[in-house]
Amino acid sequence: MPPARTAPATGRIAIVDWRSWPDRLTVLWRRSLRFRTVVLTLALSALTIVIACVWMALAIQSDLLESRQQQVLEDARRATSEVQRTLDSAEPQGNQAQVSTLMGGVQSDLTQQSETDSFAVFRVGPSSSIAPQDFTSGVLVDEDIISAALRDRVQADPELQWWQYAGLPGADGEVPGIIVGQQFEMPDVGSYELYFAYDLAAASETLLFVQATLWIVGVFLLVMIGGIAWFVLRSVTTPIAEAAETSEKLAAGQLNVRLDIHGEDELAVLGRSFNAMADSIESQIKELAELSLVQQRFVSDVSHELRTPLTTIRLAADMINDQREEFDPVTARAAELLNAQVQRFETLLTDLLEISRYDAGSVQLELEPTSLAHLAEDVIESMRQLSDQHGSDVRLVAPGGYSPVDMDPRRVRRIVRNFLGNAIEHGEGRPIVVTVDSDQNAVALGVRDFGLGMRSEEVERVFDRFWRADPSRTRTIGGTGLGLSIALGDARLHGGELAVWSEPGRGSHFVLTLPRRPGETVSSSPIPVEAGDDQSPPMDALGLTQPIDLSSIAGAPNTEEDA
Repeated sequence: MPPARTAPATGRIAIVDWRSWPDRLTVLWRRSLRFRTVVLTLALSALTIVIACVWMALAIQSDLLESRQQQVLEDARRATSEVQRTLDSAEPQGNQAQVSTLMGGVQSDLTQQSETDSFAVFRVGPSSSIAPQDFTSGVLVDEDIISAALRDRVQADPELQWWQYAGLPGADGEVPGIIVGQQFEMPDVGSYELYFAYDLAAASETLLFVQATLWIVGVFLLVMIGGIAWFVLRSVTTPIAEAAETSEKLAAGQLNVRLDIHGEDELAVLGRSFNAMADSIESQIKELAELSLVQQRFVSDVSHELRTPLTTIRLAADMINDQREEFDPVTARAAELLNAQVQRFETLLTDLLEISRYDAGSVQLELEPTSLAHLAEDVIESMRQLSDQHGSDVRLVAPGGYSPVDMDPRRVRRIVRNFLGNAIEHGEGRPIVVTVDSDQNAVALGVRDFGLGMRSEEVERVFDRFWRADPSRTRTIGGTGLGLSIALGDARLHGGELAVWSEPGRGSHFVLTLPRRPGETVSSSPIPVEAGDDQSPPMDALGLTQPIDLSSIAGAPNTEEDA
């Protein structure tokens, strides 16, 4: 029983493998220069060899048949001439016995003078009392082999020799042959038709042998050409493959890999040039890495060193700000400005420290099971006063995202606050929609405002550090220009991604997508980034189906900035 079950399984595997051959050959054709070149060489060589072999076979066949035909016709002509010469010298004097004896001599002469023993003699004209009877021998015993058309030609012209190809009976069936006919004159009797049948089997066998030899030699040449092409291409493509493999290792960060150089040819020159380029790249990358390390260390050290004096300044500024009511108006205003700028400087210092941690690779997640929908509710509630001051109504739409997912709530909360702060800052007092949704693989949060929006070239730079789309625009809620850069780092640290869509006059849409399980990456988001035409009932109910007329806003920029 087990063998009976095993055999079909093996058969199915073989069928699957056989069906996968075209795909494998297609991949090999596309990826292997050696395979592609060898196949093209073999195809063109095979075509050339086939044309040459066919031409040679046809030429040999034509020459062989023509030579055999001339030989046969000459043999028949010579035998007929000898017979006619013998008859011309005889004088039967109308004696029937002598005429019969003479005809017997004709048969003997035909057997001796001709290469074939198949011939036939037929009386031409009316019968005669002394005329010998017709006779046949060999394969021509069957008179049907001689066609009526050939006999008509021979009877009509006694001076010419006529011939035709015909199939002759042989031991193993019909064999190719040729029948030659002409007339001779019997004294005192009249004309007779004389036909010879020659077997062309030997010529056909010779032709088959020559053709088989040509095809065998052609196949051998094709195999030799393929082997030579493979060997030559291997000597050329192997260094190229090694260079490609070394390039991949170099691109992957293995800066110490180099090519082995042999000889003085063009490939050796290419290898030396490649190694020189790799040396230059390695030295430059090391130099840039050292400079980047110095820069990161400088930022980190300066940030740490500034924390102590900044703390002292912050305490002094708070004390002065608390006593500002006792000062004159100018001093009180100076105290307020001092306190506000110290707070902003402290925020900038905190962001710089966070960026330096990302650059140094020392950031670690503190994962906790957290509901993204509940986290969004908390952030919206904490920023309610700010949104009311700007006249923006923040709406939460959460069809999913309530199940706890392992994430660092502090970092995700910072991302959401940054998104929502930007939306409030640039929403032009219009409603803001916060969407939370999930699927089997990911959870996502999107913040959609309907403010001024950004152009496509500005969207590409929105996550750059310290980049502002419009430096002339006054910030109303502060910001350091590092918020979105830090948010991008936080998202990538979770294995997630940030995406943004924006269009002038229609607002912006920032989407955060996180994987449900740590260590995985997201392939798609439950929330589409593109806003589409916004002509949906929820958008229409909020009064957001009409875009902002930018020309009606005096001095308003067409872009958003990183808060």
